[in-house]
Amino acid sequence: MNERSLSVKKNHNSILTSSVRMIAATMLLFYEIGFAQAQDFNAPPPNALDQRPAFEGQTRAPVIKENIQLNVQIIAEGLVHPWGMDQLPDGSWLVTERPGRMRLISADGKVSDPIAGLPNVDARGQGGLLDVVVRDDFAQTRQIWWSYAEPRGEKRNATAVATGILSKDDSKLTDVRVIFRQNPAWNSTAHFGSRLIFDRDGMLFVTTGDRSLPQPRILAQDVSTHLGKVLRINPEGGAAKGNPQIEGGQPEIWSYGHRNLQSAALDPDGNLWTVEHGPRGGDELNQPQAGLNYGWPIITYGLDYNGRAIGEGLTAQDGMEQPVYYWDPVIAPSGMTFYQGKLFSEWQGDLLIGGLASQALVRLILVDGHVTGEARYLQGQGRIRDVDIAKDGAIMILTDAEDGALMRVTPAQ
Repeated sequence: MNERSLSVKKNHNSILTSSVRMIAATMLLFYEIGFAQAQDFNAPPPNALDQRPAFEGQTRAPVIKENIQLNVQIIAEGLVHPWGMDQLPDGSWLVTERPGRMRLISADGKVSDPIAGLPNVDARGQGGLLDVVVRDDFAQTRQIWWSYAEPRGEKRNATAVATGILSKDDSKLTDVRVIFRQNPAWNSTAHFGSRLIFDRDGMLFVTTGDRSLPQPRILAQDVSTHLGKVLRINPEGGAAKGNPQIEGGQPEIWSYGHRNLQSAALDPDGNLWTVEHGPRGGDELNQPQAGLNYGWPIITYGLDYNGRAIGEGLTAQDGMEQPVYYWDPVIAPSGMTFYQGKLFSEWQGDLLIGGLASQALVRLILVDGHVTGEARYLQGQGRIRDVDIAKDGAIMILTDAEDGALMRVTPAQ
């Protein structure tokens, strides 16, 4: 067995809390156990024992064999359930906290006071302040976009997207406008989505959830609603030009039949990929195509939380798309990016996904649109909510906890 080691470096501006000390100690111990044991994620049986993949390689891809050591540097800690992040031209990071705060974290780990000017959020359950993105022209425009659970009265809420201008001193937002509101609103505290991704044409992909409850769940199939959809909007408001024409459909819809999309990214060729939460099994990797139906809740892999089949227990049906890949048991995905950087030379073009239940950084190798290998790193070290690539090629992760952290992952020298 090849021993692994992981050195955890602490940013000099902060002091390790007891929880982070425990994580660091666990990481060292965990990697000393050995690569084979740490990577044995295909051993547990699936929840749905009688289900079969539609094609070879659709699930449980071979474990990637490699020999790599990682350094993990804690850049900032004390973040309360951080959810989304994006890097600014000066190397600092905009980071959202689900209770409704947005902060700026400098490259050396200084955490700002909450940025003023955000609208109210409904932070019950899975709700709150969610993703945040900027465009390449941020240095000139100072414009940012974010998604959040918007309160709609009578305990109802829905995913919304807003934009505003960040002041030059980074302290407040002005000219704040809501550019998208998901309809219908629902009395639910779960399944809001929501990732924001700019495409190559400058339009904004917005992912949404099905709101979890049995009544709204089926609306993922109803194109007159925004529930359980990939949407494509103009970043200043309204549907994007070039969207598919779906009979009776909302003009913002790109694809439909999704459950709860919390991971989205463009590949090196500019194609959108998503990963959505399944029930007990059935997390799905898809490359959503314009106007297509991805099946939820009519077809799905996995089972309902009560152990019963979803609907009629179907995994395939005419007119509904198969996932490129699925997990059973689940990874519980959140945040993803395609690696394009200088530090991990053998990972170019590979897909990196944050795992919540799996508490792992998941890596997939894609060849001609098919998954040919999977690896997991940092297993058991916390719920990874978001993943991004810094300008120097480091992998940045956010851990989802009351005392969450922004971390920087690099190859050990």
